[in-house]
Amino acid sequence: MDKGVAIIVSGPSGCGKDTILRNLFKEHPEIKFSISTVTRPRRGIADEDAKYNFVTRDEFENMLKNDELLEYNVYVNNYYGTPKRPVVEAIENGDIMVIEVDVNGAASIRKKMPGIKSVFVMPPSIEELERRLSSRGTDSDEVVRKRIDEAKAEIARKDEYDYTIVNGVLENAVKELYNIIVNLK
Repeated sequence: MDKGVAIIVSGPSGCGKDTILRNLFKEHPEIKFSISTVTRPRRGIADEDAKYNFVTRDEFENMLKNDELLEYNVYVNNYYGTPKRPVVEAIENGDIMVIEVDVNGAASIRKKMPGIKSVFVMPPSIEELERRLSSRGTDSDEVVRKRIDEAKAEIARKDEYDYTIVNGVLENAVKELYNIIVNLK
């Protein structure tokens, strides 16, 4: 059996990485998604259980103690992390596994899994990113500005990645990501 492959996908908030991945998984259900382990409460959002495994703080800290995570961080007093076992099992079983994490999480995974490939998703421009974030209608102007500043800092780290995709036309970005993934296998 051929070895599988894991690939990291990162990009700033509003760049469209979730939409790209949703379309990729819809078109290619054989590609697996790394489910994050979190300690935050459920929000009752429909897709939530597909993206997160909810655990207690004690359970998460035991995972840390037992070196069961590829990366983790604390955000608003809650733990978020990428479990190691599903990724390793996917590779051993010949599967393709996508790990969606931020730039810091990606750097941590690269340390634990040297050679893992990564893709950074870029917005077509900062102006377009600002338009996308503002059009969501969920954040104040101040929060949008903070997200833009964060995005600029993340974009400054894009050279840490093996590949960069500019998400200008969604269908093209999905095809580009798929082509990168299949050429790794």
